[in-house]
Amino acid sequence: MASISVRDVAAQAGVSVGTVSNVLNRPERVSAATLERVTRVIAELGFVRNDAARQLRAGSSRAMGLVVLDISNPFFSDLARGAQQAADENGSVILLGNSDQKVDREGFYLDLFEQQRVRGVLISPIGNVEARLLRLRQRGIAAVLVDHRLPGSGFSSVSVDDVAGGELAVDHLIGLGRRRLAFVGGPASLHQVVDRLAGARRAADRNGASLEVIETESLTILEGRAAGDRIVARTQAERPDAVFAANDLVALGLVQSFVMGSGLSVPQEIAIIGYDDIDFASSAVVPISSIRQPSESIGRTAVEMLIAELAGDEQGGRDVVFQPELVIRATTTI
Repeated sequence: MASISVRDVAAQAGVSVGTVSNVLNRPERVSAATLERVTRVIAELGFVRNDAARQLRAGSSRAMGLVVLDISNPFFSDLARGAQQAADENGSVILLGNSDQKVDREGFYLDLFEQQRVRGVLISPIGNVEARLLRLRQRGIAAVLVDHRLPGSGFSSVSVDDVAGGELAVDHLIGLGRRRLAFVGGPASLHQVVDRLAGARRAADRNGASLEVIETESLTILEGRAAGDRIVARTQAERPDAVFAANDLVALGLVQSFVMGSGLSVPQEIAIIGYDDIDFASSAVVPISSIRQPSESIGRTAVEMLIAELAGDEQGGRDVVFQPELVIRATTTI
């Protein structure tokens, strides 16, 4: 069956093609009676507008592209939810791309969003994207960095002070009387890991505590469990008495290894604190203390900044930095 066209609608309603176009795009220019008649015919014929063609003619779309590091991490899915809510309120949609922490995948999505002529791009980068974002800007596509900053680049960003978060986590562990600490997370190429470790080291040095670094290949439950198994294999004297996990997924793996795998007592023998405060942290076998990031607010704020920039209400280069919050649960409470 052939699709219904604008010409079909115009013929059935007894109006010009231009009038139908006004009904679809500029209804304020059409009389109430004509608007009602054309709208009724659209419904009767089952006409569906071709947004793709319209966007090509206009040079842009209602869509915004969002590239995240790892959509399997609830932090990024919550961030995407906040972004979508803000986009909905603005009559826009979010096209989601998962780079999976791979530079080539990141480049693929940036190319795709450019080809789709999205209004703007939100990105939590893994690679060096400054030159790429500048090219998008030259094409009229604005960009806002998410969970990352590029000082001096002229691009706005929304992030959390991860250095302060790392410091907050280790200060809490030291406040429990722990002195043999370990930081578990990786890879070191992730700036979030680098910043959280920097804060942890600052707090450990200030308090005269030791801080061992146990690097993981990724920030997953399986990697946390593997790191936990390596810690369990040590003698009691060689084990840390507290662990700061670079995110809650790693912390969940550690809890599984310590409590379910070996019977170690948490937090009596080893205290654990994670990062992000995802929903799973509060529902774990042993509820996990964490450093909370306002994930949905980060996504929402990034979209609002992008919209303001597109409207000319503000220039690029503004940095919004949220402060992290300590959430204490059973893994650090005796």
